Amino acid sequence: MGIDLDRIQFGDFQTPPALAARVVELLRDRGLAPRTIVEPTCGTGAFVDAAVTVFPDSTVLGYDVNPDHVRTAASSGRVRTAGRLSCEVANFFEVDWAARLAALSEPILVLGNPPWATSSGLGAIGGSNLPQKTNFQNRRGLDALTGKSNFDVAESMLLTLLEAGQQRDLTLAMLVKTSVARRVLAHFWIKGARVGAAAIYRFDAAGYFGVSADACLFLCQSGDVPVNDCLLADIERPDVVLGRIGWRDGALVSDPVVYDRHRSLLVSNGPKTSGRWRSGVKHDCSAVMELRQIASGTFVNGSGVRVELEPDYVYPLLKGTDLVHGQVDRVRRWLVVTQSRPGDDTSVIAERAPRTWAYLCANGEWLDARRSSIYRKRPRFSVFGVGPYTFAPWKVAISALHKRLSFAVVGPHNARPVVLDDTCYHLSFESEAHARQTAHLLNSEPCMELLEAMVFWDAKRPITGDVLRRVDLRQVAICLGISSDGASPALPVPVNLP
Repeated sequence: MGIDLDRIQFGDFQTPPALAARVVELLRDRGLAPRTIVEPTCGTGAFVDAAVTVFPDSTVLGYDVNPDHVRTAASSGRVRTAGRLSCEVANFFEVDWAARLAALSEPILVLGNPPWATSSGLGAIGGSNLPQKTNFQNRRGLDALTGKSNFDVAESMLLTLLEAGQQRDLTLAMLVKTSVARRVLAHFWIKGARVGAAAIYRFDAAGYFGVSADACLFLCQSGDVPVNDCLLADIERPDVVLGRIGWRDGALVSDPVVYDRHRSLLVSNGPKTSGRWRSGVKHDCSAVMELRQIASGTFVNGSGVRVELEPDYVYPLLKGTDLVHGQVDRVRRWLVVTQSRPGDDTSVIAERAPRTWAYLCANGEWLDARRSSIYRKRPRFSVFGVGPYTFAPWKVAISALHKRLSFAVVGPHNARPVVLDDTCYHLSFESEAHARQTAHLLNSEPCMELLEAMVFWDAKRPITGDVLRRVDLRQVAICLGISSDGASPALPVPVNLP
């Protein structure tokens, strides 16, 4: 069966009527009584059908880019005779939503199930159902080049609708990925915009849509009094509060209560005492750059090819999975690290390690084909995430991708510094004692509780450098009674490696 690219790019996964009915009933039970209901991506009409039934006094307006869907929604048996439904063909990204919403009777309910596709995913298939490209997330530098500028199309749609309805009595209720709901909330909390009550009701995306995703009904209401917390519940048991997320100190937190309890452990505006967290080496070509050692100087690459390389540019490697499973003393892989700093001239490898250079050239087609734009206009065979910190003998490291908070001490292997891949974050040290003292603080109960309150485990990369950098190790030491004033020379301060 071929892939339906139109279905992918237009997010054409129709909402099951049972889910649409459950959503609309939940909104009614919360006390909503909209005069106008807008479904900006109505599809074949599951939501407009449910809305007309549950809100008999409301006018329902449906829009969709697909003319066949619009005809189906408009001719639905239940709504055909109601006389309160209007459906029209419209491309979401070509509608002036501010003008459209301004003309409607309040209260307004914007309801629906926008596409769950990402901008990069649609770009890969040549999809055109995208907003005009702007840096609306204000990403800078490498963040924009290495994937952080990729966004969900639904995110752009929700931001557009909420921006357009800022001066209206408006409630938005959309089925989206939970991560999208959080980013939309963060956007408006950053701006100090009118965000009143907000709630996230999780539902079983696999059961309803057959997709593996952490998804929710995202509810956001306009309000004159800003609210900085968002309720968490389940769509099947909406009255049972599972928790809250919140906005604290300019960042999203997953548990505002615990965060507030441990707020004293955060970095203040004073001197930083936690060192600089770094990600590991980024190379984007494991088949060539990652090796298994079968004898001294002899390796096998990811394609099963046996190669002999000088030791100068080959280092023992640990990955996130090694850290999580506690396998920090047993090196299973080695990594070709072509530079000591970003931008270093790689052509010197030809003279210093001719066998390594020959190996890289023999696999040049693979390395030259790396798609990330960070390699453009860089020396051939470049890597990223390298500096003096990469080659420090001792590190405290954590996997960024696994759903577990555990900091490991990583020491040298056969007198060679161990490097980490880009699924990890680490602090670098010259002494084992400082590394172990730091790991003790990071793995302590108050530090773990604080980190847990800042991490969202359903995120693609739950543990980030931004989160780790917020912890003040000196304050953790004071909390544990290691120091009363933060001045003890025994406190672990990472070596200031640039």
